[in-house]
Amino acid sequence: MDILETAAYDRRQRRNTYCVLFLSLSPFFLAIAVYFYLWIPDSSPSVLAAAIKAAPVISLALLVLSYEGGRSLLGVAGGLIFSAGGDCCLIWPELFLHGMASFALAHLIYSLTFLSTRYSSLSPSSSLSYFFCLILWLLGGGVYAYLFPFLQKTPDAAVLTPGVGVYVALIVLMATLAVLTRRPLIMLGSLIFMTSDLTLALQTFKATEPLEHGRQIIMTTYYLAQLLIAVGDIKAVEGEDEFAKWKKS
Repeated sequence: MDILETAAYDRRQRRNTYCVLFLSLSPFFLAIAVYFYLWIPDSSPSVLAAAIKAAPVISLALLVLSYEGGRSLLGVAGGLIFSAGGDCCLIWPELFLHGMASFALAHLIYSLTFLSTRYSSLSPSSSLSYFFCLILWLLGGGVYAYLFPFLQKTPDAAVLTPGVGVYVALIVLMATLAVLTRRPLIMLGSLIFMTSDLTLALQTFKATEPLEHGRQIIMTTYYLAQLLIAVGDIKAVEGEDEFAKWKKS
């Protein structure tokens, strides 16, 4: 094949890949639809409510596993599984600390994944990227400083105050490393995740006035963030495989 035929063939292959990926996301979109349709109140915790809330993220974990295999359990699929565990725990108020710990582990796994070789193949980050990362840390620190007096008023202040501090540091670290990967889907997903979680923290500890439709906004941005991270990771793996094939040719 000449260059033009090869380029046309590559475009067709990419289109087919995108179509397959979109169809593979059908369980995720179906689970999202069920969650928002049923919209079980926070005041009615149950195993069913936990399963429905976690189902979209579990479907993403299975999708990543189907593309990347068992190795992704130590990567994004593992982070998604811990996120689903956090979703389940947060259904019951008494399991809040367990849910926060589960999400903290998810952010840690994401962070380690963004440091892996598949994300380091792009050109070095610019000074603008590092400046933006500094802004993220200032934002995270500012939110925690604002939350601090509200955390001190909670019954579990001795645990929550340092625990929330560690959690904020981990999610900012995750967003920072995502920005440094310079991969649009990963960057956008992580930044939305950080925004969603910090908003949830401000609402949970009554540091701000309740948002109208706040729960809907937080859950929509949360699911969107997880979707972008999952798809971004799949695309990163595909790019790694294509690069390996190019090196062999």
